[in-house]
Amino acid sequence: MKKKTILSCLLSVAMTFGVVAAASAEPELNWIEGGKSVEVGSGLGTLDLGKDFVFLSGEDTIKLQKQIGNIPTENEIGSIFPQNENEQWIVVMEYEEVGHIKDEEKNNIDADAILESYKEGTEAANKERKPEDQLHVIGWDVKPFYDEKTHTLEWSMLGEDYQKTPLINYNVQVLTRQGFVSFLLISDPNNLQRDKKKLHDEIIPTFKLKEGNRYEDFNEATDKVAEYGLTGLVLGGLGVAIAKKVGILAGLLLFLKKGWVLIVVAIGGLWRFLTGKKKKQAAAQAEQQAAMKQQPPGDNNQNPPASQNPPV
Repeated sequence: MKKKTILSCLLSVAMTFGVVAAASAEPELNWIEGGKSVEVGSGLGTLDLGKDFVFLSGEDTIKLQKQIGNIPTENEIGSIFPQNENEQWIVVMEYEEVGHIKDEEKNNIDADAILESYKEGTEAANKERKPEDQLHVIGWDVKPFYDEKTHTLEWSMLGEDYQKTPLINYNVQVLTRQGFVSFLLISDPNNLQRDKKKLHDEIIPTFKLKEGNRYEDFNEATDKVAEYGLTGLVLGGLGVAIAKKVGILAGLLLFLKKGWVLIVVAIGGLWRFLTGKKKKQAAAQAEQQAAMKQQPPGDNNQNPPASQNPPV
């Protein structure tokens, strides 16, 4: 039997869960076309959105996640999609105000310990799942790497489902004065390198924190300091020692939060849902504009005044 591509596999799962049908009755989303600057995170920063992209605000991103059956973290501040329907990737942006994260571990991130924690947590969680619902951590695609100049932490983990279908969780986290902004790239592993390049070259450089929110704006006298550093950031706010004790929390909760289980499973169905909704929305707008052009000037679809209606 011919092996299915990852997207067709994901589509079948999405259809099984009724993602497309359930979402059709939900409110319309306000798509922002590229070629302009958009506000992100209620004054946190701006994104100079390229013309090849469309954007959803944090509010609409949360609506979308609910429409596809996902549970939003409520930290969403936006999401970015390609205009080209032949590309199938999503970038979800989140902001968490956890305090100023010190980067003292920049040269001492223990990738092996972090990976072991993830493996332990995931396998512990698998004991509570049916075989077909289990996920397995394989290793690093990109080991945690910190760029001191841009205050950016990058990492990417490899996983697979029970059918050995590859899954990749790719994260870029930008440190701010009082927390961090996450860029989560959800992509087909076959196109991940291309999509990563687009994220690094065309999206992240256009994101600008406003003055007062930048990492270097930290005020030691007044600002709160986070309870963890770079290692804890990769672990979702846990230190390695704690994560080993409660591995199920470090593994399972971060997977659920960051999308391996829920968002990635639905990506095939999600894209068909999104493109279908956008086409219907564009057709409805075109029909409305055409109707307005045909309407005679001054005609507001109202009955003429009573004085113009002689009695019968």
